[in-house]
Amino acid sequence: MKWIGKRISFLDGNKKTTLVIYPQDITWVKAAMGAWVGMWYAIGGVVIWSFFVLPLSDQEKIILAIFLAFWFYFAFRVTRSFFWFLWGKEMVKIDEVAFYYKKSIKGYGKSVPYYIENIKKMEVILPKEKSIQAAWEKSPWVPGGERIEFEYLGKPVRFGRKLNQKDTELLFKLVTKKINDRLKGK
Repeated sequence: MKWIGKRISFLDGNKKTTLVIYPQDITWVKAAMGAWVGMWYAIGGVVIWSFFVLPLSDQEKIILAIFLAFWFYFAFRVTRSFFWFLWGKEMVKIDEVAFYYKKSIKGYGKSVPYYIENIKKMEVILPKEKSIQAAWEKSPWVPGGERIEFEYLGKPVRFGRKLNQKDTELLFKLVTKKINDRLKGK
């Protein structure tokens, strides 16, 4: 197994190449996200308890129901981001037929094949250094920030979450070389 930077490992064989892109491993971010998830569930628990136990007017129940709808949405998002930081990884396999991509959390996730002959316009997507997008993608609660994009049957496909510029460029060179080699039949 070889490494590109600290977060990308790959295994190169005659018929296939496999890559694994790990999330950033920052302990204080994991601790803060864990505390945030715990706090979020404590707030939800108190509101749900209040909804069923306290004597509330109809208007108060409507307000709590609306709050809980938003709470459930953000509970899902926060929990998913937290699990991504703990156990997530992006998995890529390139063989003679397709480019397979899977966002995996603890092994769960669906591998999607993208047939090589239909992949077009592969490019690196880096946000401008002091832009709102760059600040948003640096925040720990956002697992996104994919750096490499290609067009597949008219739709964009992105991968390489929160990679730095050097790792992105090395990954881009490796992936484009392997795809071009497969197109040429090597």
